[in-house]
Amino acid sequence: MNRIYLLTGAAGLLGSNISRQLVDAGKTVRALVLKGDLAARYIPDAVQVVYGDLLDRSSLENLFTVPADSEVVVIHSASIVTLDPSPSPKVHAVNVDGTRNIVEMCLRHKVKKLVYISSTGAIAELPHGQKIREVDHFLPADGLEGYYSVTKAEATQLVLDAVREHPELDASVVHPSGICGPNDYSYGPVAKFILQYAAGEMKAGIAGTFNSVDVRDLAAGVIACCERGRRGECYIMSNEMVTMEEMFALINDAAGLDYHPNVLSARTARIAAKLLSLGSRLTGKPALLTDFAVYNLTRNNGFDCSKAKRELGFTCRPFADTIRDEVRWLQAEGKIPEPVCQAG
Repeated sequence: MNRIYLLTGAAGLLGSNISRQLVDAGKTVRALVLKGDLAARYIPDAVQVVYGDLLDRSSLENLFTVPADSEVVVIHSASIVTLDPSPSPKVHAVNVDGTRNIVEMCLRHKVKKLVYISSTGAIAELPHGQKIREVDHFLPADGLEGYYSVTKAEATQLVLDAVREHPELDASVVHPSGICGPNDYSYGPVAKFILQYAAGEMKAGIAGTFNSVDVRDLAAGVIACCERGRRGECYIMSNEMVTMEEMFALINDAAGLDYHPNVLSARTARIAAKLLSLGSRLTGKPALLTDFAVYNLTRNNGFDCSKAKRELGFTCRPFADTIRDEVRWLQAEGKIPEPVCQAG
């Protein structure tokens, strides 16, 4: 029986890496892509592209209509990621209703496996010093910050409920921490941070932490979950925490810089965010620092990915290697100047 992988979110950073690794392994991949998505050019040529929308059932039928002798594995990676903590009907529609549509299609077409890409943000935070581990139940409004996290929790619970209600559905869930790495053409949070820092625009940092998994390692972990992920189980895929000072040092080393911005205490950063928010309301311009941005850096970003390591063979390279590779990619793209070699 021929296996085919159906992938949503294929034009995103994670989706493009998943499709590339599958194609390199000789697998057949079919991807759902929004018509007009400029990032579609980064999808490998060997991928079969179906233009459509998670909320358009007819386009989902086109995605799921495969040769009769096919064994189907679905990787649902598409979502709207937002740093705006306010409720949004569009974010809910894509992240929750879109996931519901994918689950219904999986049931209708009797797929072999579904892997849903959730987020560590969907898991309620624990006090600092305690490692955050997988849970088996998600309450969207229980201890979560930001509407993206709320919708990912609701969608995750939807997937787990479907597994409990339908014995024929085999689904697993992956919870990535932040995602970063080279070839990030959407310029996610870590890429933007590096660009701002390298341009000398970061006058101060916040005494907080980062936890970002290398997208290449995450993609490999997701593919492993397709094979070895247990039915109804969740898997955190994360990295070790890195402090703001360590982040500065890593970028300095990778980019040949010697910047040393001040690091503000969390309390000072919160006060600054409130003042900037007030100024934003008066001027109508976006605030350079928000309460939610301060929260994301000062929250407990310690995650335990030992379950994914033990059961799926997940590994994550050192964050220093990821930053080095991302800086080199940004330099190759002309976004960061190459270091100037001084004559001896």
